[in-house]
Amino acid sequence: MTENHPNIVVLDGYTLNPGDLSWQALNALGKVQIYDHSSPDHLLERASEASILLVNKFVLQEKELKRLPLLKCICVTATGYNNIDIKTAKQLGIKVFNVSDYGSTAVAQHVFALILALTNGVETHHQSVQKGDWIKSRDFSYTLFPLVELAGKTIGIYGFGRIGKKVARIADGFEMKVITLNRHPERDTHPGVTYVDWQTLLETSDFLSLHAPLQKENTGIINLEALKKMKKSARLINTARGGLIVEADLAKALKEGFIAGAGLDVLSQEPPTDDHPLLHLKNCLITPHNAWASAEARQRLLDGSIKNVKAFLNGSSGNIDISLL
Repeated sequence: MTENHPNIVVLDGYTLNPGDLSWQALNALGKVQIYDHSSPDHLLERASEASILLVNKFVLQEKELKRLPLLKCICVTATGYNNIDIKTAKQLGIKVFNVSDYGSTAVAQHVFALILALTNGVETHHQSVQKGDWIKSRDFSYTLFPLVELAGKTIGIYGFGRIGKKVARIADGFEMKVITLNRHPERDTHPGVTYVDWQTLLETSDFLSLHAPLQKENTGIINLEALKKMKKSARLINTARGGLIVEADLAKALKEGFIAGAGLDVLSQEPPTDDHPLLHLKNCLITPHNAWASAEARQRLLDGSIKNVKAFLNGSSGNIDISLL
């Protein structure tokens, strides 16, 4: 297939587009084959003739890349690219593109969906009403647990990039105090934000929200030692990566009351197994890694991925953020 009409294969398109978005703009760029899901066994059958691959979580490490001699470009339909062996791709002359900042607004919104679920329990109280508890109540009003106002509370933000800054702006609207680590003061100066050290971040936060990328040095940074330094009334929020937390330690902390609750959109293994230590705790809310997945964010991600394909075909990056080239 010529570069003017390349073979383009989407190996795992379902999470990006479960059917509510259009692939039409991609279809116009070449001969396109779209698969909702692919297993490693499908690689050669589906991708051996591809010059361009679009992947979300499909793993392309050295072994897989060396089996695809026609491959010239990988477009990751995400910001994270740890599923791609970048070093081998460069050695083989394969360009790798990602999409940044498509989901910041959606993730920041989800952070407060989790916070409000923990503090107001709208769904919990709704279910109580549905069960007939209000009908049976002697009083016009009741709560299942003490409700908490956000005004005046302190939210600690670990990772003060695009999403962390959006969380700070929303927190300001709730009249919360915002603290974060002073890692890059020249870059991260932000109105109304106080910069502190790690110890103070743990000890002071009423809500600690994680937004840092997972790296070797911060894997398991939220462990039992860190959790014991937090307020007993504190809530932990994680919409970043599950590996930031030692999950067995968090389960222990929640069971023994070291902290009051947690709201998680990510786990270290996704999907989890049924025996995961956090799955069945009443004071731990878990959503299935969908903070990023608003229709608007997914459309931005699809548009960004298509722009990356066009950039590769045109031999230019244009205004596209291609962080891996």
